[in-house]
Amino acid sequence: MEKVIGLVMAAGVDDRMKSKKSKLAQELYGKAVIKRVVDSLKKAGIEEVAVIVGENKQEIEDILKDEVTYLHQESCLGTGHAIMQAANYLEGKHGRVVIANGNIPLITPKTIQTVVEKSENENEAATILTGIISESTGYGRIIRRDNRIEEIIEEKEATEAEKKILEVNAGLYCFEISKLLEIIGKLQQSSIGLYYLTDVIKMFNTKDFKVGGVLVEDNTEILSLNTKAQLEMLTRILRIRINTMHMNNGVTIEDINSTYIYEDVEIGIDTVIHPNTTIKSGVMIGEDCNIGPNAYIREGCKLANKVKVGSFVEIKKAIIEEGSKVPHLSYMGDCEIGTKCNIGCGTITCNYDGKNKHKTKIGDNCFIGSNVNLVAPVNIGAHTLIAAGSTITADVPAESLGIARQRQTNKEGWNQGK
Repeated sequence: MEKVIGLVMAAGVDDRMKSKKSKLAQELYGKAVIKRVVDSLKKAGIEEVAVIVGENKQEIEDILKDEVTYLHQESCLGTGHAIMQAANYLEGKHGRVVIANGNIPLITPKTIQTVVEKSENENEAATILTGIISESTGYGRIIRRDNRIEEIIEEKEATEAEKKILEVNAGLYCFEISKLLEIIGKLQQSSIGLYYLTDVIKMFNTKDFKVGGVLVEDNTEILSLNTKAQLEMLTRILRIRINTMHMNNGVTIEDINSTYIYEDVEIGIDTVIHPNTTIKSGVMIGEDCNIGPNAYIREGCKLANKVKVGSFVEIKKAIIEEGSKVPHLSYMGDCEIGTKCNIGCGTITCNYDGKNKHKTKIGDNCFIGSNVNLVAPVNIGAHTLIAAGSTITADVPAESLGIARQRQTNKEGWNQGK
């Protein structure tokens, strides 16, 4: 693959989101919308990415930091005007540039790669990602003649007949850089004073530059984000996409609609995920595990094979070895649990002293009774039993019984007649 550069158009603002944050800064399943688009470009093999920002410059920089180059669009006069601001950046560069709208967060690296490969293999000056959508309001329409894309009509400029066209512009393009630079400075303002990047397609055709298209296989990839209702819908789609991927890989998910598995999670085959369970990014779960219901597994956890994390359990930065069980109503944070341990109901690791986090280590074959507090830092040796109701503040050696509770006293007759 020849050199490919990514450009993300992120300068536009509107008030439809009804939020103090712009639509590109909204969190979609744990990750900002603009970061999702940038990450998809990079996962598609595009290492050099620039983001065109406007008055939201600081907000976008706070999210992406030094992952990208920033180009500034002083006045938001349309998508064509945004790319005009990138002309100096592109000058002297060779190869192709992928241009993406900043608010299509479900676009996949595979689709981006497909567009780039077609552009390269068929030597197209412009390759456009398109979709067939029955409800096409808000999208530019693709105008074809003899199956050739001749132009893209923005909805604000479309006639009633053109608005009935179902093939739409998805907001992702691949251009040969030299051809784009030859044309972009010649764009004219529309009737409402905007410069449209889509007008480049008609101008390419007048110069007999080759224009092609890729029809997206999954329309959910090109859904744009503008409102809180759309944010919820996209979250739901992404959740189902991720859950389906895990089921296709051999994981049993009892209820796809109430299971929240974030990206970059690894789960072994024949593991069962019960309803109302949340598993955050970066978690690794082995084979034949049993998770939930109502479990919360936070970032940085590693669960070996045949581990059970039961109902109303939260684990955080925990390593749990093979065959161990945390059946219910427990918090296990900043800990290492050996093989074949049983953690009793209501057990917690007291990992935070108000300033620092501390670790709890539990050896193999330990039995932790119900309602135990393990005040970290603390080490529990292998083959040890901790009595129910204990608050453990010091290390317990291997093969011991740890008891840390006040001896019970019964005062017979004390309540008689009261």
